[in-house]
Parts: sequence; C-alpha cells; structure tokens
Amino acid sequence: MKRSMAATAAALTLVTMTACAGQTATATPGASRTASPTATPGTSGPATPGASGSASPSPDVEIPGTPLGDALRWLLDASTRAPIMESELAEHLAPAFLAQVPAEAFNQTLAAVKDLRLLGLSVAHANALYARVETGGTPYILELSADASGRITGARLSAPPTPQPTPASWKELDERLRKAAPQVGFLAAEVTRGDCRPVHGVAAGEKRPLGSMVKLYVLGTVAERIRSGAFGWDTRLTITPELKSLPTGQLQDRPDGSEVTVLEAARLMISISDNTATDLLIHQVGKKAVERTMRAWTGSADRRNVPLLSTRELFTLKGTDHPRLAERYLSMSDAKQRAYLARTIAKVPLSDITAWAEPRDLDTIEWFASPTDICHTYAKLAKQGDKRVGEAMSLSDGGLGLDKGTWPSVWFKGGSEPGVLDLSYLARSKDGRTFVVTVMGIDPAKPHDEGKLGQEFAALVRGGFALARNG
Repeated sequence: MKRSMAATAAALTLVTMTACAGQTATATPGASRTASPTATPGTSGPATPGASGSASPSPDVEIPGTPLGDALRWLLDASTRAPIMESELAEHLAPAFLAQVPAEAFNQTLAAVKDLRLLGLSVAHANALYARVETGGTPYILELSADASGRITGARLSAPPTPQPTPASWKELDERLRKAAPQVGFLAAEVTRGDCRPVHGVAAGEKRPLGSMVKLYVLGTVAERIRSGAFGWDTRLTITPELKSLPTGQLQDRPDGSEVTVLEAARLMISISDNTATDLLIHQVGKKAVERTMRAWTGSADRRNVPLLSTRELFTLKGTDHPRLAERYLSMSDAKQRAYLARTIAKVPLSDITAWAEPRDLDTIEWFASPTDICHTYAKLAKQGDKRVGEAMSLSDGGLGLDKGTWPSVWFKGGSEPGVLDLSYLARSKDGRTFVVTVMGIDPAKPHDEGKLGQEFAALVRGGFALARNG
C-alpha cells in the first residue's frame, strides 16, 4: 500500500487504496494467521448475504459479522452500483482515506471492477482481511482494512501471485532459498523409526521465530495429556472473554460462555490456525506442560520459550503501547514475567491491540525452534499414533498441491508475522516412506511480500520432497 488509488481501469492490476492514518491490510500481527504457500485466502463456512445489492459471495464463503465484515459487504455491494454518492462514501470510508482517495477516483475504480464476486477470504486481524475476488472472470487479491466503526481505512487490489517452478537440484534450491530472505533455514529429512534422517539442509539447526508453528507443540501436549487420562478429546472447553484472542479463527466470534470440545479446538487450531482455540488448549493443559514438550521434543532449552506466551499475550506485547510493555517484559526474570503476564498483560482489552506492519521483537518475543526441531516434532506427533492428531494435521495441505498419487497423505502447519514466513510439511509417499520438509524465512528489517515469497517457498518445498524421495 505504497500509493494512492489509480483513477483508470488501465492501472487496475496495481490499484491501491491507502490511508495515511490508521491500519492497512498488511498490518497483520504475530501469529494471527498461518501462511499459505499460495498466499491466497481460503473459504470457510456458509454464505452470509451481502448488505443490500446484487453482488454476492460464493456460497462457500462466510463474511464475519463484524465491522470489518460490514465494510467488505458494503464494498462488494458498491461495486454493483457505482458511482456512489459522496454522502454515502463519507459514511463508509475513513476521513483520512477519503482525503487521499477522492470520491471521483474511488468511483472510477469501482466502475472498473464492476460486480466484484467474493470467492474466499481469511481474516488477518480484527481490522484486516485478505479476500479472493473476481470481476469479469479475472481474479484478484483484495486486501481490506477498517476501523472499529467499519469505515474503510485501506484497500488494495492486486493480481494473484504467480506459481514458481520446482527446483531440479539441491544446488538450485539452495541458490533460490538464499535469495528469498535475509535469514533462511531449510531441512528435508526422512523419518524412520520415529527419528529424522537429514537428507539436505541449510542452517537447519538455527532456531528462528515460529509464528503459528508453535501450535504443533500445543497439539502434541494435548495428545500426551489425553493419553495420560487427564481429559479426553470430547472434554468441553468454555470460551471466556479472557481466553479470546484475535483472528485468524472463528472461536473469538462465538458468544461468551459457549463451549467447544477439545477435538474441535484442536482441529480449528491446526486447519485454520484459530488463535482462540490455541489459547483455550494452552489453558487446558497449562503453559508449563507445553514448555516441557518443547524442551523434550527439541532436545534443548531455549530460554526465549519460557514463559510460553499465549497468542493473545504476544499480540498485546507487540500491539499495545509498543515498545513500553515489551521492554518492561523483557527486562524481567522468568518468574516476574509470568506474574507480569497474569497481572498486567491479561488485563489489556483486545480493543487496545493495534496491528503492526513492520517486524517487531523477532528475536525476543515469539516462539523459537529450528528446522531440525520441527522435523523431530513431526516425528513425535506421528509416533503418538493418535488418529485424532492425524485428522487435525491432514485437514489442510496449505495449498502445496503435491500429487496425491505420489503423496497420498500430507500434514501441514505454517506460521507468519511481519518479517516471518515459515512452512512445514510431513508427507507419506505411496511406497510408505515419510519425509518432512521445513522452510523458514526471516527479515528483521521489513515485512515479506508474502504472496511472492509464499509461492517461492511452496516451490522449494515441492522440490525438497521430490529430491529427497529420489535422492
């Protein structure tokens, strides 16, 4: 969102609607969403009709019943009836946005993208989303942000990222990997007898921020506690205000006091990276239990993982009164950090958390493991032999698209925040061999172009599986 909305259809593929003040759709915090290799949002649930016009989403897409969702409904509807009167634009566009994008320019662009159709979306944050849309059969990615009242503060239409070719050799893979991000890690390994046999790696032992890949350890801890008899997959968890986090996810939108089973929470945590589901499960098993799992499964202790942060706590430390709260937290001992999280950070309302666009505290406030650690984690999850774990892990392949005839079973978890993009997969081949491929890309100076980088990483992962299997 570097430039103002273009006023002509000729510039449509690079149209940007941006407000100087407020958040933009790229300001997505921490572990809020799982990176997809396609960097294009998925679909979820039944349709929610548009506000009033003839534009309608795909029947498989659910628009959230939030101010952000209202902004999207209005924009879809407005695309069916441009030009829109200035008085209506003033109701639906934030003042700073409208000052930078005059009514005439906004209406010219709406006319150029007449009858936008929503194909899929993912909520990146309470105030930002990514949507797949089309007009006249041409697909676009829409990034949209809105303030608490539902007025649009930023928007961007761009062409979907272009798939990249699969590397034909480890040399080519390494060269492309090192160009992809300032700090990278990669490992392709075969899992045999519950252990990892490295096939090829680049900085595979270097611990880097995980984003939502930390949820692998939460899932593993849940399965261990269930195996011990502490509770069951059908145990019911109560959604309370203090356990609600920010999107991605669905559970944060359910009424306070609603219940969800451990199994449903686990499935949502992995398949759509539901952050409230994650925090419910962390609360159920206890932070120290997840910390023990991370130590045991990584084979080493990283003090930055103690105390384990909930997703809400990470959002608060990075998105509220930054850097004051973060610096205060980092100055404390582990014991004092635990008390600070419970007594101070827990009292910050979700409405006080602001999205951020630039990398923040990537070396200190996150969760940390290496590609080698992630391989061992997948091996441990597989060795548990719990079919519920396998079900949760195989609900989404993150858009990787491995040939199902060659790779009939695929597990996926990714993670991202500004400056972080990680992807990890376990895949079983048709001849019964199991491989894990993990790629991690970090840029502490600026956010990634996740569409472009996601496509490149997906290609490198596909190449990793093919080269490891044939090598």
